[in-house]
Amino acid sequence: MSPVVSLKNVARYYRRGAERVGVLRDLSLEIEQGEFVAVMGPSGSGKTTLLNLVAGIDRPDQGEIVVAGERISSYSSRQLARWRAGHIGFIFQFYNLMPLLTAEQNVELPLLLASLSKAQRATHVRTALQLVGLADRSSHRPAELSGGQQQRVAIARALVADPTLLVCDEPTGDLDRQMADQILGLLQIVNRDHGKTIVMVTHDPKAAERATRQLHLDKGQLIDAATLAAA
Repeated sequence: MSPVVSLKNVARYYRRGAERVGVLRDLSLEIEQGEFVAVMGPSGSGKTTLLNLVAGIDRPDQGEIVVAGERISSYSSRQLARWRAGHIGFIFQFYNLMPLLTAEQNVELPLLLASLSKAQRATHVRTALQLVGLADRSSHRPAELSGGQQQRVAIARALVADPTLLVCDEPTGDLDRQMADQILGLLQIVNRDHGKTIVMVTHDPKAAERATRQLHLDKGQLIDAATLAAA
């Protein structure tokens, strides 16, 4: 079976005045279906850039990216937007919920562009909220929920369209340890029991321990475990 994510000799540069700054350099990586991968590294190491490339938010300056069998590194911005809607679920540090919408309305948002009836959308939303343990909070707005509950709504929103890949950018960074552990436990359930492939950027070693594999980035390159241990 082909990997769900494949990066080959990928590089990404940014301009700082006349200077070209390398964020990722000649990076190759494969992620198999059903893996839960944690990406760690110091600030500026390229973690978020890597996540954005895998999620089709950004495009590489060099190399090839294939996700879910599609060579997204060659896609236009319009093609990427359409592809993301069908394949990627996003979970962010600060939830990104719409404050005037209820939990169920927030979860429904990714489905509004899909060819589903209102009843079908309602079924998907109800199932997603049940999965994250918030079926009884469906009519609550974000301000009426705790931080952990808001992140559960965000996870339900990410899952509602049954994406190929979940990408998580510091999903526990705004939570206390107890709430963080609950969210990480939920991600493990989503990965283990529902077979979702997850790529998570985190600074938290305890969060990374929940993953099935850890990757370490430094200065835009992957560092293997032996090199890291000897450092």
